[in-house]
Amino acid sequence: MAIPITVLDCDLLLYGRGHRTLDRFKLDDVTDEYLMSVYGFPRQFIYYLVELLGASLSRPTQRSRAISPETQILAALGFYTSGSFQTRMGDAIGISQASMSRCVANVTEALVERASQFIHFPADETSMQALKDGFYGLAGMPGVIGVVDCIHVAIKAPNAEDLSYVNRKGLHSLNCLMVCDLRGALMTVETNWPGSLQDSTVLQQSSLCSQFEAGMHKDSWLLGDSSFFLRTWLMTPLHIPETPTEHRYNMVHAATHSVIKKTFQTLNSRFRCLDGSKGALQYSPEKSSHIILACCVLHNISLEHGLDVCSSPVTGLVEQPPEEEYEHMESLDFEADRIRQELMLTHFS
Repeated sequence: MAIPITVLDCDLLLYGRGHRTLDRFKLDDVTDEYLMSVYGFPRQFIYYLVELLGASLSRPTQRSRAISPETQILAALGFYTSGSFQTRMGDAIGISQASMSRCVANVTEALVERASQFIHFPADETSMQALKDGFYGLAGMPGVIGVVDCIHVAIKAPNAEDLSYVNRKGLHSLNCLMVCDLRGALMTVETNWPGSLQDSTVLQQSSLCSQFEAGMHKDSWLLGDSSFFLRTWLMTPLHIPETPTEHRYNMVHAATHSVIKKTFQTLNSRFRCLDGSKGALQYSPEKSSHIILACCVLHNISLEHGLDVCSSPVTGLVEQPPEEEYEHMESLDFEADRIRQELMLTHFS
């Protein structure tokens, strides 16, 4: 009687192996240095992910059910942190590049399902006040509960006719809106916006804007750079500071807002699939959006586990210059201008 061959069997036969080779790869059999060099994270962190995602990755409806959750997670981490499906990566755990791709898809969706668990604003007043105290202690800017900015992640062209993903540099990208706290933990992540949209338009159409406009975070604000409109809940720098008070405000604003630039560097240093050095994400905009979000979830989980990464300058970032036309329109919101003026007079004069 013929014995059916599973997807995993095919993968292992492709590499000239049997099931025993896969079974011999155990996390306890390799060093943390090896795991860090190949998969970007230490053993205990990977064990935590297996516990967190194991049930989702063991669903019997998935094609890769023969591949253990542990192996699927290793495959996904290898891709997130290297940006490629190198044979060496699959060879290390005994699966083909095709199965690695399916593992990445499975792990990505499992992480996206848990995004709201790990990416959110604090729900209680005590934690909100701690955010304000932390930001004030950094440079002296009061009332801040987060810093906001956008970052572009390069993707492959969806199709020849779709120009909505072409950014101002002529590259296809997703424009991702993020808010972080003082540690760099992400509290808002929206990764689905086409690269042609300006930062101010992304914010205007975002759920983040809806929350603040509805007054969910009263008596506090975000800090954004000059690519955004000044709002009652979003303090931006002055276009042309003239007085010592205005210069001090801009200096403190810049020092505080720099937190999110460092966060972007950390994300791209740890997750090379985002930094452009291996080329654009070779997925549809929707799948690329989910991969970015999955990396953001992992970023927050790693901070919870005390894992940091030394950020180094990343050459593949798709950065765009400030949108000059909006710097001159910020004073159209008179109430927002009044709040900023009061802020400067009270704290920076």
